[in-house]
Amino acid sequence: MTTLIWQTGTAYDLFASLHVLHRPQEFGLRRAWAAGVRARLPEAHRRTLERFAASLLLPFPWVAALPRQDAAEAVEALRALPADSRLTQAFLAADTPPDARQVLLDVARRGAWNADDLRTLQRAFAAFPKPPRKAALAERLNLWAEATTFGEALVAALAAYLEVFFAEEEARLRPALSEAVAHARQRAEGLPLADLLLALTQGVRFPEAETMTRLTLAPSFWLSPLVVFRRLGETEGLLVFGARPEGASLVPGEGVPDALLHGLQALSDPTRLRILRYLGERAHTPTELARRLRLRPPTVVHHLHALRLAGLVYLTVEGRQRRYAARIEQLETLWRQLRAFTTPDADLAPPEE
Repeated sequence: MTTLIWQTGTAYDLFASLHVLHRPQEFGLRRAWAAGVRARLPEAHRRTLERFAASLLLPFPWVAALPRQDAAEAVEALRALPADSRLTQAFLAADTPPDARQVLLDVARRGAWNADDLRTLQRAFAAFPKPPRKAALAERLNLWAEATTFGEALVAALAAYLEVFFAEEEARLRPALSEAVAHARQRAEGLPLADLLLALTQGVRFPEAETMTRLTLAPSFWLSPLVVFRRLGETEGLLVFGARPEGASLVPGEGVPDALLHGLQALSDPTRLRILRYLGERAHTPTELARRLRLRPPTVVHHLHALRLAGLVYLTVEGRQRRYAARIEQLETLWRQLRAFTTPDADLAPPEE
C-alpha cells in the first residue's frame, strides 16, 4: 500500500522555470521571450543562474523536505543554511550516486578538482537515462570547487529572480496548481495507483514509483507535460507532474494554447508521422525505431521528445530503458482543441450515448 503525500507549493516551479528559461527550445518556448525574462536580471545574477541551470540537478528532493514549498520560503530556507553547505544540503539528494557524492564533497573541501574526479563523475552518472555531458560535469566540479562563493551568489540571484519575475508569476500559477491537486486527489479515490500516475503524467509509466511505500506528488505548471521522478529514500519517492491547464500557455497572454501548438507542430513532420504509425503497431525503444527509420538514435530521440511534449506517446521508464507507444486517443483531444480554438462558439460536447 502506497501512502500519497500532496504538495502544491510554487518552489518547484521557481526552479523548474529557470530550467525551462535556459532550455526554451526543449519546451517549445519562444527563445526571444525566454531571453527577455533572463535580461531582467543584472548580469552577475544572470550568469549565476545560467551556471546553475547548466550544471546542477533541480533540487526537488530538498524542496519536498521543506516545511513549506512556496518559492519565497525556499529562498529563505536556502539563505538560512551556512554558505559553505548550501550545495551539500540542497543538491546532494538520496539518489545521488555514492561515488559522485564523495567526489563532490572532497572537491568542496579542497576547493579544486582534477582529472580523476571528472572520470569518477562520468562513471557514476553513466547509468543515468541521460548521462550528463563531460563539459557539464566539469562545470559542476567548478561550482563545487567554489561551493561557498557560489552558494552565496545563488541565494542572491534567486532572490533577484523572485523579485523581478517569479513573484508576479506566482499569482498565475497558484490557482492552477491548487486545482490540479484537488482534481488529482479526487481521481486518486477511484483509480489504482498505476492508472492514477499514468493519468497525472499524461502517459508516462514509472514502475519504480509504483513500488514506493510513500510517494510525494507535486504539480508543476512550467514542466508540463513532462515529469520528474526522484528517490527520497529506499522506499520513498517524489513525482513532480505537469499541471498546466489545457488552454494555457507558458507565455502570459499567448494567443494559441501550448498543447494545441505543440500537437500541430509534432504532426507537421513526416518522420514523426511515421514514428506514430510504427508506435501504433507496437511499443518501441528509440534504438528499435532508429533501425526501422534508418536514422541516427539522437535524431529519433529528438522526434520522440517532440511527440512527448505534444502528449502523443506513452512512455515507460524502467532503469535506463525507455519504451514508447502511440497515444492515439490524444489525436481526438487535439482535434477538439483545434475546433474549440477555431470555432469558439461551437458546441463541442461529446454526443450522448
